[in-house]
Amino acid sequence: MTRFLGTGLGFPVEKDEDTCRLTLAAYEESIKQGIWIVLSTARGERVMRPDFGCDIHELVFAPNDAATRGLAQHHVSEALRVWEPRIEVLDVKVRSGGVQGETLHIGIEYRVRTTDNRFNLVYPFYLQRGLP
Repeated sequence: MTRFLGTGLGFPVEKDEDTCRLTLAAYEESIKQGIWIVLSTARGERVMRPDFGCDIHELVFAPNDAATRGLAQHHVSEALRVWEPRIEVLDVKVRSGGVQGETLHIGIEYRVRTTDNRFNLVYPFYLQRGLP
């Protein structure tokens, strides 16, 4: 059943020092890396696929308040619904993090459709960089 989950280049692209080949990601690891790619890509960033990615990047420098956390939750849920069909998003929770509230910790609980296995992932999103 796991063969339907796919195998592809690992993210980030790296060389395996033992085999001198590019590292691969398979099955659930491929899905985890796919989620990371969707969330790390700003919409409009890819020239040949400008609609790919997540609108969460529009929240950089937004205040860390309930409205921003709600928008982050919405953007993440929507992006994964559209761009990662191998999973069903069960829950997205966003909480503040960092010393000065400069980070959003986005907890994603998801189910792999073909295996019915459940996983979670925490994606850190930085609202502000280089604070004084």
